[in-house]
Amino acid sequence: MKEFDLLSLGEVLLRLSPPNNERIVRGDVFEKQVGGAELNVATGVSLLGLRTGIISKLPANELGLFAKNKIRFGGVSDDYLTYDHDKDARLGVYYYENGAYPRKPGIVYDRQYTSVNKISLQDFPEELYHSTRCFHVTGITLALSKQCREVAIEMIKRFKESGTLISFDVNFRANLWSGEEAKSIIEPILPLVDIFFCSEDTARLTFKKSGTIEDILQQFAQEYNISIVASSQRVVHSPKLHTFGSIIYEKDKESFYLEEPYRDIEVVDRIGSGDAYISGVLYGLLAHEMDCQKALEYGNATGAIKNTIPGDMPVSDKKEIDRIISDHQYKGYKTEMDR
Repeated sequence: MKEFDLLSLGEVLLRLSPPNNERIVRGDVFEKQVGGAELNVATGVSLLGLRTGIISKLPANELGLFAKNKIRFGGVSDDYLTYDHDKDARLGVYYYENGAYPRKPGIVYDRQYTSVNKISLQDFPEELYHSTRCFHVTGITLALSKQCREVAIEMIKRFKESGTLISFDVNFRANLWSGEEAKSIIEPILPLVDIFFCSEDTARLTFKKSGTIEDILQQFAQEYNISIVASSQRVVHSPKLHTFGSIIYEKDKESFYLEEPYRDIEVVDRIGSGDAYISGVLYGLLAHEMDCQKALEYGNATGAIKNTIPGDMPVSDKKEIDRIISDHQYKGYKTEMDR
């Protein structure tokens, strides 16, 4: 019996946002929250009922303590958090500004020379690599620095050797590295990956894939022997109105999984919705014996609902997500309020 269902490696970030639709250049107040792609995924899976933990390095100061408290509040274990006691220890920061048509949302990053870039394999015991059913990491971690990249790739190898499922999300960020660099670093590790997440745009622009989305998913699965390949599909009608769905391909069964997308979502905050989608997919797979249909249903529901919630991290438990899935699948009359 493994101690964890999911462990995730990545940077924990402080998010500062002007309230409502205020501009960064004009507003005087920032609301502070905690997030980060890998933490968002671990939080979502935890809220659905599985045991998760985050692997990262935080500054040993008040901001690090604030982040740790938020991690614990999401039900995520801090057993594999390490701390930076140096005088220059710092938590990465990003500033997010909401959009309203025709003004797009905007982000300003301040995440260089942060404590996570000092992370080392020596920070963690050998039993780490035998403690979880699934290990999740993203291309963001690979792009942060040479040290983060080396640690992440070595962890993938060690977890894989112990029989752990490897989940990888490309999560391409043009402000961290070029498409060419991302492709050259990610491609060699894809044969180690069991569950792969890549958007259609990234597949075409970064990995130079062509054909339909179905062709692209099959290409990844066949070329790198990946068991499950998933891609979320978002239509942005305006910053405040989206349609959200996805497609999953299962290599062994040569099967595609789709359902009617969630249409006309009233977007409050889209940040973290892709991570929430991944958390739903991973929950569906881990809790239902790798059932891709369940993964699709939970992924689409968690991704859709996160768009309606402020902040990076999801806050929906399994009871709420099950109700959303049921409502989505039911074609009859629906009440307008849960009470």
